[in-house]
Amino acid sequence: MGSTLEGTLQPGHDTILILDFGSQYTQLIARRIREQGVYCEIRPCTDGPPSTLETTKGLILSGGPSSVYDDDAPPFDASWLDLDIPVLGVCYGMQLLARNAGGRVSKAERREYGFAQVLTTASPLFESVSGSTEVWMSHGDHVADAPDGWSVIGGSDNCPVAAMARADGLRFGLQFHPEVTHSKEGTQIIRNFLFSICGVTGDWTMGSFIEEQLRVIRQRVGSDHVICGMSGGVDSAVTARLLHEAIGDQLHCIFVDNGVLRKGERDGVAQEFSELNLTVVDARERFLSGLAGVVDPEAKRKVIGNLFIEVFEEEANKLVDSVGEIRWLAQGTLYPDVIESVSFKGPSATIKSHHNVGGLPERMRMKLIEPMRELFKDEVRLLGLELGMSEDRVYRQPFPGPGLAVRILGEVTPDRVALLQEADAIVDQEIRGAGLYRDIWQSFAALLPIRSVGVMGDSRTYEQTAVVRCVHSTDGMTASIVRLPWELLERMSNRIINEVRGINRVCYDISSKPPATIEWE
Repeated sequence: MGSTLEGTLQPGHDTILILDFGSQYTQLIARRIREQGVYCEIRPCTDGPPSTLETTKGLILSGGPSSVYDDDAPPFDASWLDLDIPVLGVCYGMQLLARNAGGRVSKAERREYGFAQVLTTASPLFESVSGSTEVWMSHGDHVADAPDGWSVIGGSDNCPVAAMARADGLRFGLQFHPEVTHSKEGTQIIRNFLFSICGVTGDWTMGSFIEEQLRVIRQRVGSDHVICGMSGGVDSAVTARLLHEAIGDQLHCIFVDNGVLRKGERDGVAQEFSELNLTVVDARERFLSGLAGVVDPEAKRKVIGNLFIEVFEEEANKLVDSVGEIRWLAQGTLYPDVIESVSFKGPSATIKSHHNVGGLPERMRMKLIEPMRELFKDEVRLLGLELGMSEDRVYRQPFPGPGLAVRILGEVTPDRVALLQEADAIVDQEIRGAGLYRDIWQSFAALLPIRSVGVMGDSRTYEQTAVVRCVHSTDGMTASIVRLPWELLERMSNRIINEVRGINRVCYDISSKPPATIEWE
């Protein structure tokens, strides 16, 4: 992939572009815009303006950790500011607008992180916004003097220039972050910029996306065949459904049972996706033999990854023998992965392995087809529902690529896999029964390499220990513990100990991320 996203704009849709200067909130800006039914794209700040502005209706300059006056400030092509479209600068973006227009940016006397009360004046940006509104600040620099031709339209005790606007109504700056939920009227401010100032129509829907993608897929693929690796997760499942809608039996899906899946996963996938030319490969013995004696987490991942490539290639070659050359490999790449790969800081060192299938495209000489590469995770779920998929599949919690192998600490054996499958199924049943499944990012059981003494009936036991892990998160980067009701925890513990022969002790993990990780390995 190159250093620009030029050419990915959705034809016919009013579009907002976002220049990313490294803010932790950049993706949140995009999601807030998409929630309003408006298509947007994030570009690295190293990009220059697009060659045409046919559908581009506005530009947002994101926040960032740098200072605009530093020698190593992120590069920026000032010709963006020559465009005859509205521009909104947020935090660093506002300071960049001010500096480029001749204003003065300096270190604030007091850094500001947290809530602030901003007094606003009449402006299209603050239409239907309270005269005093609570916002979220996160800055060490500030605009000390607004540029000539600009007016101050918002200020706080600690930040006199908290919002500013150019006289022609095409340039605006906000020192605070309207995209975070802590800014109480942030959504209204974003809506004002989109609809009142940029004049977008808000025509971005999952229905329109499906129609466009079906047309694009059919045009690109023609009469060729496409292969898709099914994991059972929402990304690969929705990808497969969309492709099948477009090309029918030209799609061939492969699901590999690696022996470390959740209880019932293989049968569930086989039943739900049987019409997708699905090949279910029973490779349990092969994977478990490869994992025998392996205890290091990274070694487990390598064993599973390498074996998956071998099995996938073998099955792909069998398909070639029956249907002829397969030219396309479908993947469930999402927009955050695309953004990560073109960051102005350079490509990420750790693109997720299931998004490049361990190098399969290079080894198998296929072209990639990634129909969801413009979507965020929440949009993928909406797409799945539009395609008629079950809510259970669409809202399935994340599951690690190496499966239960990284939830079994120590050696992975058939017996230990069976124990964890049963314990994990109980956790799943109880969380769903309590109506908490959709509210929790991940809830699962892990098996520890610890035996302890217990008493069952009149007999002494010396058996294994399970740990239950439940966390809240929005993106998996950070996580907080779920404070489950004691009654629910006690019921899970009693069921696991009574129903899973071989486990006599259950713990609850109360570690946040950081410092812990969500998975145990």
